[in-house]
Amino acid sequence: MRIGVPKEIKTHEYRVGLTPFAVREYVAHGHEVMIERGAGTGIGAADAEYQRAGARIVETAVEIFATAEMIVKVKEPQAAEWAQLREGQILFTYLHLAPDPDQANGLLESGVTAVAYETVTDDRGALPLLAPMSEVAGRLSIEAAGDALKRHSGGRGLLLGGVPGVRPARVVVLGGGVVGTHAARMAVGLGAEVTVIDRFIPRLRELDELFGGRVRTRVSTIDAVESEIADADAVIGAVLIAGASAPRLVTRAMLSLMKPGAVVVDVAIDQGGCFETSHATTHADPTYVVDNIVHYCVANMPGAVPLTSSFALNNATLPYGLALADGGVEAIRRNPGLAAGLNLHRGTVFNQAVGASLNLPWKRPDALAA
Repeated sequence: MRIGVPKEIKTHEYRVGLTPFAVREYVAHGHEVMIERGAGTGIGAADAEYQRAGARIVETAVEIFATAEMIVKVKEPQAAEWAQLREGQILFTYLHLAPDPDQANGLLESGVTAVAYETVTDDRGALPLLAPMSEVAGRLSIEAAGDALKRHSGGRGLLLGGVPGVRPARVVVLGGGVVGTHAARMAVGLGAEVTVIDRFIPRLRELDELFGGRVRTRVSTIDAVESEIADADAVIGAVLIAGASAPRLVTRAMLSLMKPGAVVVDVAIDQGGCFETSHATTHADPTYVVDNIVHYCVANMPGAVPLTSSFALNNATLPYGLALADGGVEAIRRNPGLAAGLNLHRGTVFNQAVGASLNLPWKRPDALAA
């Protein structure tokens, strides 16, 4: 199969769909790999390194979209990109369609077969291609909160870990999954006081054991969320429903309970955000203020550390990408994990959560036509 990797064009997105080590694996499987010139610059991978790995360097993304049978990216295609996709192509990337009807409609019109990293599952039902970027985003969320809490950023002027004789910041993490766990790990490591709120008591028990009692845990209720954010200096939104829009756990009315200069970091913004007042921002302009609360809602947080992120992502995506390249659409029929990742095919939605979020009809992956 002919595999194409265009350079990412989202604002301050420096990751790359395939690293040179991944290219070697595709080539070893007998596939042709095309890399847009300069696509690996953000991770320090020169075109010559890709050529040594067996890739062919092409001058423009237009050539890649026109000739590749499978497109491998990191972030969702932008409007100029989805207009170049076509039926018969496979698109393998993060999509986050639920809060993005424009992208969904564009991809549906193209007829492309779109497999989303964020809904691919493993044999345990976990999300192996979302996990590495969730780990990165969870850790970065605490760095972002620390920066936003600084006075010149509009925050309270508070150091996350405090100093002897001065209390540390209070951090509340909404969601105890991969993002929330890594956010809590970073916050605890810096010396902050941390509370994790989650719906599932078994998960709270696991976190209590994992952190040895250094993290407070609470079951998620409206009362719990209100009381905890009222006392928080930073709130991390780390909730996820695979493929679906994120639930809005914090309303605008709840913001009035928070301290002026407190910070919210909405890691769930890729799926629409879990704060009512959230809207996507970029690394170029990451924060804004609503009702005296600083909001950090960058939709591609791991793009800030592309070297770490690209290698972590490729470690996870490689076996699934090779399966797609080796087997095409038939691989989706054979592999339940890839079937879970199938979001769109020939103008039809094939993911229940995506269909429900966009109010569109959907089919089960086992209805995939030849």
